[in-house]
Amino acid sequence: MLGVIGIVISLILLMYLAYRGITVLVLAPVLALFAAFMGAGADAHIMATYTEVFMKSFAGYAQKYFPVFMLGAIFGKIMDDTGCAKSIAHTIAQKLGKEKAMLAVALSCSVLTYGGVSMFVVAFAIYPIAVSLFKEADIPKRLIPGTIAVGSFGFTMTALPGSPQIQNAIPMPYFGTDAYAAPVLGLIASAIMLTVSMLWLTNRANKARKAGEGYGDHPGENVSDMDVSQLPSFIISIIPIVLVLVLNFIFSRYYFGGASYDSSYLAEYKTKLSDVSGMWSLILALLIAIIFAIVSNLKRLKDVKNSCNQGAIGSLLAIINTSSEVGYGNVIKSLAAFAIIQNAMLGISSNPLIAEAISVNVLAGITGSASGGMAIALSLMGKQYIEMAQAAGISPQVLHRIATISCGGFDSLPHNGAVITLLGICQMSHKESYSDIGMVSVVIPLCTLVIVLICASIGIV
Repeated sequence: MLGVIGIVISLILLMYLAYRGITVLVLAPVLALFAAFMGAGADAHIMATYTEVFMKSFAGYAQKYFPVFMLGAIFGKIMDDTGCAKSIAHTIAQKLGKEKAMLAVALSCSVLTYGGVSMFVVAFAIYPIAVSLFKEADIPKRLIPGTIAVGSFGFTMTALPGSPQIQNAIPMPYFGTDAYAAPVLGLIASAIMLTVSMLWLTNRANKARKAGEGYGDHPGENVSDMDVSQLPSFIISIIPIVLVLVLNFIFSRYYFGGASYDSSYLAEYKTKLSDVSGMWSLILALLIAIIFAIVSNLKRLKDVKNSCNQGAIGSLLAIINTSSEVGYGNVIKSLAAFAIIQNAMLGISSNPLIAEAISVNVLAGITGSASGGMAIALSLMGKQYIEMAQAAGISPQVLHRIATISCGGFDSLPHNGAVITLLGICQMSHKESYSDIGMVSVVIPLCTLVIVLICASIGIV
């Protein structure tokens, strides 16, 4: 029983101290070893647990996912430095006009994140355009963070089939799937999240207008006008995003997934094609898109080397943070007391989809990280979920999609790093804007998850 208490205390401390600003790089190993000590006392092999469990899990996750983190970050940096991200956003905003300012911002974010650009790059690129549109339409500035959240860490991150975001890549090695897993469920979830979120935000804007509230006075705002003439054309800007999506599909379904591809040599590496084809497809798609974006924008890139370096270096903190959380999860998994917690979590429901949805959401909420929470949940119980699914005749594709949609719920609680960063970029406070962020990135995704679970139960894939 003491071991269970130790695990619970370590989880609570992980959530609280991360919210207080202490890096997970320190918290994860310290709290994992604390839980180990609580469970075994003087018999706990602290150093062996650290080097042989925590660090091996840390290294294993980094080995598996670092290429996607790095290439995704470089791609985002190139799209930002070339002006491609701003060009896409400006074109969409121009076509829709000020009457649909909120939809223009949300769709701009959606296109960019669906193409593989990180949420942080999207927020920085879209914010100045959002300010201009919201001012012109006289919509309260406090609604900008929620509108950006709809497209930047909503359905394009978790639900839309083919998304190259890391949240859609993590389940692939566990379930032998690719980025386009359970496409119908993904499209249903995406449509619900986007539609209901926009209805919510539009209603909020209408209420503000009736109350006489406009954009507001924000003296500290420092947004410079964008020189549109220096931006690349929309066609040149959108091609890299199309390349990521199309090539990822072709590689995963027709090249590595084709019957003619001889993967027998993988036996020498002690792996099989289903474990790696999804990652290989995404890596190659991102690499080709990066090369195209660089070559087609050489005149606009001031320093190709610097852009690539900054993107690569920027990916390090993200991969190391998530690897630390996976290391933490595997230490917890190794403890004898975890069997009690595991049985309780698996016992929540005999349906593996419901059990998976709850565990991913809870751990994403505790860690304040969609990718971290999902990585911990799947590393702890992914094998059990796939066994339960096979016994119930449920496709691994459905497990993949439920996991990704689930990670985008409780992860966006107020202590989430992306939420804090977004509010900082927009110069808004939690008090001013979190209610809308919480609605579009927590409440609506959770309600959508329930609907998707019902759809999955009747055989929709």
